[in-house]
Amino acid sequence: MKFTLYLLFATAILSSCFEKKETVSTHTPIQKTANGVDRDSIISFAKQFIGTPYLYAGNDPEKGFDCSGFVSYVFKNFDVSLPRSSSEYKNLGTALAPEDFRVGDILVFYGYKDRTIIGHLGIICEANGMQSKFIHASSGKVSSVTITSLDTEHYTNRFYKCIDVLTK
Repeated sequence: MKFTLYLLFATAILSSCFEKKETVSTHTPIQKTANGVDRDSIISFAKQFIGTPYLYAGNDPEKGFDCSGFVSYVFKNFDVSLPRSSSEYKNLGTALAPEDFRVGDILVFYGYKDRTIIGHLGIICEANGMQSKFIHASSGKVSSVTITSLDTEHYTNRFYKCIDVLTK
């Protein structure tokens, strides 16, 4: 009798180890508002990818993102089509005054070595003028999607403009 119970128990344990598990996405869908895109929803969606590795030319959360891949991926989820290359943001939109920065606006930065080209992008997640915080795919020390303050010397010196791509 004991042997039969042990055998049943062992069979149950082994069969649960070999069950096929369904793949479930850890990224929850975000609801859109009736009157357009909700700026806070953009940030909630973007924050799901914090820690996703930086990958040059990446635009896939399973593999990694570069800065423009991350921005275009996030906004695409809200049916907002944006350029895939950061260089295409140089002439996109109208520059906003710092007091007009809002959550969901895009920060555009020069390259860290060359101030004639656009080298980086991020999405404002806490709006406070030039002290705003932004979420971005960083190729720096963190080498992943992270949140950074705009008022760090590295980004303040490279700041080109902030644009609103949501208001028509």
